[in-house]
Amino acid sequence: MASQSALLSSSSWLYAAVHAGQLTLRSPRLTVLGPDGGQLRSEPMTKQDFLTKRPDPVTLGARDTLKLTFQVTDQTNDTGVQPHQTFLRFFDSTTGEEGIQPVKVVPSGKAKFELSMAKPPSSLPPSGTAPLHVSLLLGSFVHSPAALDLFDLHIPPSAPAPVHPEESLYHLLPELAHTFRSEPKLPPRPISAFFAALVLSPWVVLVGLVLGCRAPGRVAHLFSPSVLSFVLSLTLIEGLLLWYWIELRLGHILLYGSGAAVLTVLTGKQALAGIAARRTSSK
Repeated sequence: MASQSALLSSSSWLYAAVHAGQLTLRSPRLTVLGPDGGQLRSEPMTKQDFLTKRPDPVTLGARDTLKLTFQVTDQTNDTGVQPHQTFLRFFDSTTGEEGIQPVKVVPSGKAKFELSMAKPPSSLPPSGTAPLHVSLLLGSFVHSPAALDLFDLHIPPSAPAPVHPEESLYHLLPELAHTFRSEPKLPPRPISAFFAALVLSPWVVLVGLVLGCRAPGRVAHLFSPSVLSFVLSLTLIEGLLLWYWIELRLGHILLYGSGAAVLTVLTGKQALAGIAARRTSSK
């Protein structure tokens, strides 16, 4: 039974949707009132006005008021209908701006709308010299929706929007022109050769002293484990300096150099202790 009732409900809804009536307006009238309340213009709009042709454009002053009255009816039986949605649309075709203003419709279908230019609603779009196209949008659950083109409306141009104090922060900034530092240049080769010879000069002196030493025992002591480890630690420091000149950063050379310095101090102390022990035993 439940499935049959649901089927009947769906069928009735589908039948109503297929055979939905068309909404129309009965006795639409527009009235323009001046600042003192006097009528500047009052005329009815027939069905042909918003279906086949448009009435003359409506012009409002800075303190004029537009009144629009109508009744929404079913075109089939001419009875009053209360749509679930009724809106007036103000559209500027030159800028693409639009404003939607809801209209209250009573159960009998009658509606009344007032637009006072002294206090225009916030839904009214910014206006310029071009007129606003005014249309009425009707939506109903049991009727086909309707969009009725009413008239063109000329209103005073909108005042320019106030400039925000931070408005300039959102403008497009000029393109930044980066100036990169040029690649470091190598010094002339003679200068590089001079300082390289200056760095290697202690080794030349050391080798000269070793070769100039005629005592066989003293030369043999230079290759003892304690002395040889000290010489190798010195060679390590020289290699780190060369590596720093080629590739290493300052942080790297400080880290590696501190370790090599500790190693050199330890091996130097061992070398001196070995030399002192040999001198003591020779006496």
